[in-house]
Amino acid sequence: PKNPPDLSQQLPKLTPRRRPQAEQQPSNPPPSTPALPGPPSLENHAFFTPSRRILSERDHKTFLESDTYNLIVSFVFTLSDCVRQKTVSDVKKSNAAEDPTILALLAVLKDADELLKQCPPLDTGSRFGNPVFRTFLSEIEKKQESWHKTLGVEDAAATSELSSYLSNAFGNASRIDYGSGHELNFILWLLCLRQLGLVKDSVFPALTLIVFPRYLAVMRDVQSTYYLEPAGSHGVWGLDDYQFLPFLFGASQLVDHKHIRPLSIHNQMIIEECAKDYLYLDQIQWVNATKTV
Repeated sequence: PKNPPDLSQQLPKLTPRRRPQAEQQPSNPPPSTPALPGPPSLENHAFFTPSRRILSERDHKTFLESDTYNLIVSFVFTLSDCVRQKTVSDVKKSNAAEDPTILALLAVLKDADELLKQCPPLDTGSRFGNPVFRTFLSEIEKKQESWHKTLGVEDAAATSELSSYLSNAFGNASRIDYGSGHELNFILWLLCLRQLGLVKDSVFPALTLIVFPRYLAVMRDVQSTYYLEPAGSHGVWGLDDYQFLPFLFGASQLVDHKHIRPLSIHNQMIIEECAKDYLYLDQIQWVNATKTV
């Protein structure tokens, strides 16, 4: 047609779509740490050598409902809370770092590292599981009595009970593997020493940021020397196939940090500069150095 109608005014005006406002998420504060009870009275206590008791789902359920479970959770998270916003350097300058028990624990770990040097691996050509690891664990077993005497444990039955946890903290001889369950045995050993009154609550920061990292360093040497299979690892459930607690304790250190954020783990400069003071970043540095994929 010669004069077509103007329909432009009938078209709806284009207006930019507004992005839906993100719903305000309610804050989810972390659960409070269960109160850590004081060391028990050992006047009529009977020590015994531990054995595996969690063998079924029912056993596991019973354990999760037990006072022992609550004690372990309380101890682990108390260790985590005590280093909140603290650096390794801070703790090394504290009086707790010079505590005789802390120094004795470090001496035990140094001795374990010396035993490692005395048990060099065989050239088997195998990717995992050097059999000399069993010799190393045998030497660890022989040292248990003298180590615990150094820490002030005189009772033979108490030494036997404690030794079960410390021996298992270095890995499994039959499977030639190591994992976070063995790491937990080390924490349980420290808990037992605390329950005996040998480790005071006042030195918990040094226990977390001096003794525990020294244990990690020893176990890195052990893993590298004997090519230990990661116990129970499925390959995708965590950043590290062997350790768990460095990430928990290290995260507590980094709470509300002014500069370091979760994405900082991809910044090599931050890793190199801060790994010496922050357990989380130190563990990331180790993972980066050992994992190539």
